[in-house]
This record gives sequence, structure tokens and C-alpha cells, in this order.
Amino acid sequence: MEFLTPMDFEAAHARIGPHIHHTPLLTSRQLSDRTGFDVRLKAELFQRVGSYKIRGPLNKFTFLSEEQKRRGVVCSSAGNHAQGVALAAKIHGIRAVVCMAANATPSKVEATKAYGAEVVLHGSIWDEANEVAKRLVEEQGLTYIHPFDDPQLVAGQGTVGLEIFQDWSEVDAVVVPIGGGGLISGVAQAVKGLNPRIRVIGVESSDGPAMQRSIQAGHLVTLDRVDTVIDGLRVKRVGEYTFAVVQKFVDEIVTLPDQDIFEAMLWVMERCKLVVEGAAAAPVGALLHGLVKLPPKSRVVCVLSGGNLDFAQLRNLKWN
Repeated sequence: MEFLTPMDFEAAHARIGPHIHHTPLLTSRQLSDRTGFDVRLKAELFQRVGSYKIRGPLNKFTFLSEEQKRRGVVCSSAGNHAQGVALAAKIHGIRAVVCMAANATPSKVEATKAYGAEVVLHGSIWDEANEVAKRLVEEQGLTYIHPFDDPQLVAGQGTVGLEIFQDWSEVDAVVVPIGGGGLISGVAQAVKGLNPRIRVIGVESSDGPAMQRSIQAGHLVTLDRVDTVIDGLRVKRVGEYTFAVVQKFVDEIVTLPDQDIFEAMLWVMERCKLVVEGAAAAPVGALLHGLVKLPPKSRVVCVLSGGNLDFAQLRNLKWN
């Protein structure tokens, strides 16, 4: 297994830099006071498409052959990956097809179309939509863009970690949400490559801890069921590449239930005045519940991965 180096992330950042925002590290006095750490928030909710998910596809598309670009790309997603692929493809002048379940949130469908992608609706779950995406690869020769298990994609996502180090090289620990593992794989390799002493801590929902179970078992584990309702954390099986990276580079994985994550989401909105989605609130939730064990006054960054919040879901959860 070949891992990425600081040069890979610097090269990726040079490729995608003209098309992304170098998002800010925001101080959080209230979170710092509450935890005893010096906490800053990497605000990827201010990124184009509202999340870090545009970084990976932008980098990935620079490696496509001219023939692949001519044929186009396809992905399956009902969330941030769909919008990231759609806008990145538009920037590169590439046709993009996004397969979504027929019951996908209408606002997300419209947002993906607005970025220029063709949307195919099929089935009631991601797996059924993904079957259509794989069929289009066979029928039309489209290139499949995996949401997380691709080193070129991970190199783009990892530019988040490079920016953190550029802005605050004294950082002691970075806390990152984990779904399929693409973001934490990139961030961990980027910051550890620059300073191996930086701790990297992953956060999953205890209602679907696919990465933690795999690390504990020492091999990839497919969960029988995933109860988490948080889009960015809802994965039955993480990637082969991302699993290998997390095994080597991530110091610890902690978990907390959906309810605690949603409470953290509301806390961030109320106290920090930032609209974050569930996955983005998971690192803050881990801090609020004392799951991150570090010396007092440690310099900590929480990666707020995105801000594409489903308000209908929030309303329902609030009253249950």
C-alpha cells in the first residue's frame, strides 16, 4: 500500500486552489472555555457547494485521460458528494451523471441539477441508485467517481489538513468526522506527514461505527445494519484504502450516539452562530462529551466538514 506524502497534498492544492476557498480557522472561546483546550474550527461549511466534498473530485478530474473526460463521469450520492462532483465536472467541462434514490431530498436534487449534472432517480436506497451508476459505466463508458475510496480523491480532501497546518502549525490534535473515511484519510496523512506528533482523532456515530469496528477487528467489517440517520456518517463498509490509512495514521476513534451529535449541532448554531450539518457537528460533540482526552490547553482543531443541513430532518428530531 502506497501512502500519500506532503508533496502529494501540496501538488493537489496547487491544482485545485484556483477553484476553492481556503476556509478559515475560527476561534471558539465558548468551546475552549468548556473543554480547557484552545479550540479552533476549520469551517468547510464556507467551502463551495457547502462542504469539503468539492476538493477531491477537482483533484481526481485532473488525472482523467482526454477520452475519459470526453465520455464523462458518474457517481451515486444523495448528498455532498453529488454536488461536489457536479460542480467540479462543470469547472472541468466534463459531463456528469449523478444517480440518486427516488426519495432523495428535493432540494438536494435541484442543487445538483443547478451545478450542471444530469440526475437519474432510481430505487429507495443508495445501493439501488449505485447499481444504476455501475450500469452506466458499462453502457456508456462513464468513469465512476467513488465517494471516498480513491487515493487521488483523498489527496484532494486532504488539502483540508494542509491548510490547517499552514494556518496553525502549532496544532496538537485534529478531530475529524468519519463516514467512509475519505476526509480523515486525507487529513491524517497530510498533517502527520508534516508533523508526526499531531494527534488525529476520528469521530463516528455509535449507531453505525463501521470504521471503529473494522479497526478493532483488524480487517474490513461490513455492518449488518446502520441505524444512524446522519448522511455523512451512514456507511455500512468503509473503503479498503481508507481503512489502511486509518490503521496507520489515525491515533484514536471515538463514538457517540446520533442524539448527542444533533445536540452538538444545535450547540454550534446557538453558541458559534454557524449552520453545520450532522457529520460536521460530530467532532464538537466529542469535545463537549469529554471523549477527547488531551492535556489541558492543548491546541485542537475540529473539522466542520459541511453546512448542508436538512432542516426538515432537524425539525423532526427536535420534537422526538
